[in-house]
Amino acid sequence: MAKKQFNSNRGEKIAAKVQTLVAEILRDVYGDDPIVGGVSLVGAVAHGGLQFVRLYYYSRNENRAAVQKKLDDITRSVRFELAARMDQKYVPDIRFEYDDTLERAQRIDDLLNNLDVGND
Repeated sequence: MAKKQFNSNRGEKIAAKVQTLVAEILRDVYGDDPIVGGVSLVGAVAHGGLQFVRLYYYSRNENRAAVQKKLDDITRSVRFELAARMDQKYVPDIRFEYDDTLERAQRIDDLLNNLDVGND
């Protein structure tokens, strides 16, 4: 009896679909909100056997705590809207997490630019 192969791309596909739909929801429903309007979703990862999707975001708003609080506050209504837009039986829970990749890359660039390269 052959062992059933697990489709490893399934989690990636679900995460990508959730990311796209949630980005549309944020744009369509919360686009006029001054806090949420500046949020860009930059990645998504499915966890827990596809039970939830972690959505990574970046915001031009410097008050990260306010952005995170607002996203946490609207998560339930975003998930409700997500369920209406998804064409599958089960809708994963979603969580928003700030992605500081751009800031870390800028710090590395700054450090590299400030290195004193000696001329021998």
